Amino acid sequence: MAPRKCPEAQKTPKVVARLRTRRSPRELQPEARKLSVKGSGSSRRCDSGCLRAEAASLQVPQLCSSIVRALNQQKLGKAAWPSLQQGLQQTFLHSLASYRIFQKAAPFDRRATSLAWHPTHPSTVAVASKGGDIMLWNFAVKDKPTFIKGIGAGGSITGLKFNLLNTNQFFASSMEGTTRLQDFNGNTLRVFTSSDNCNVWFCSLDVSAESRVVVTGDNMGHVFLLNTDGKELWNLRMHKKKVTHVALNPCCDWLLATASVDQTVKLWDLRQMRGKDGFLYSLLHSYPVNSACFSPDGARLLTTDQKSEIRVYSASQWDCSLGLIPHPHRHFQHLTPIKATWHPRYNLIVVGRYPDPNFKSCAPGELRTVDVFDGSSGKMMCQLYDPESSGIVSLNEFNPMGDTLASAMGYHILIWRQEEAGAME
Repeated sequence: MAPRKCPEAQKTPKVVARLRTRRSPRELQPEARKLSVKGSGSSRRCDSGCLRAEAASLQVPQLCSSIVRALNQQKLGKAAWPSLQQGLQQTFLHSLASYRIFQKAAPFDRRATSLAWHPTHPSTVAVASKGGDIMLWNFAVKDKPTFIKGIGAGGSITGLKFNLLNTNQFFASSMEGTTRLQDFNGNTLRVFTSSDNCNVWFCSLDVSAESRVVVTGDNMGHVFLLNTDGKELWNLRMHKKKVTHVALNPCCDWLLATASVDQTVKLWDLRQMRGKDGFLYSLLHSYPVNSACFSPDGARLLTTDQKSEIRVYSASQWDCSLGLIPHPHRHFQHLTPIKATWHPRYNLIVVGRYPDPNFKSCAPGELRTVDVFDGSSGKMMCQLYDPESSGIVSLNEFNPMGDTLASAMGYHILIWRQEEAGAME
């Protein structure tokens, strides 16, 4: 089906970003009039009524000096990479205090369900909807986004990946009952799986360009592995219920993680599949699991359940060394499942908050923020909030450069960026 242009991308007003040190979620109250940051910083209100933090506690000159010292130590042959990385991460966290929404689009008549950043173009993102619509949006230019119309009811896109071998193409899994390769002209180039049954659909997708394989999971617990030419390598029932997420390890793509509403995340070695009981590890959760994402270095696994737990597992025994991060993001039928993701460059976790009155630390009037956690300590580092876009933000993902965040909030796509960078014209 031929694409059409979407007219609804627009700029939006300023937003609050809150830098965290050791503060509880109770402090994010609508009635709060000041934001205090540990140190000698100050706070003021901007003309729009938003709060603006001048975070003097993170002294940029000191951070730059630390980075220079770390680079000098590395040049001398000393192991300075951890301290260098820590200094860079601290600088980035300082910049988050000035992040705001500078672009917004509402192109769909149903909620957004999937998003994927272009692998080489830092201002281009693809977003898909519950109706099967797909938008390719380069928000750095004035040209209108490319829009592919879906089938409507029953066409929900559940997984979306760019084809790294040809970035004018993308892979998509859907409730329509297929996993397929398409281009942005609306053409279907290859169908990898087709259920031919309205009671069976595909819920998850991942692709390895290096190994030329596609993996996809359905709502009956089956996982399919195919090569990119469309040949099925195997089809196994790996879970008792819906497979909500599949992920290939970015550093050793023979390692597969699968998540399910059967309350487990399983790790598999694709080189030696031995049937449904041939998993390497089975990680039991207290509730159904929405996602399981490997860190960019492949050494950790981040899981998000359907209630109030985020977990970080560490290689090679895949133990939950950090324990769990309590966080409200409960499941709701008409809400795109909330999934935590990694920052592509730093040891940070980003996830949307769905305040729950039954959650232990919930306070009256708690805001629906985007939360950023330290991946090692589990501490809250920052919360982003826009009073003009105060819905539940289900999906959040930084672009490959790590300087721009795309969020899906109901029908809306939000683009966050550091304020000093300015809005793109």
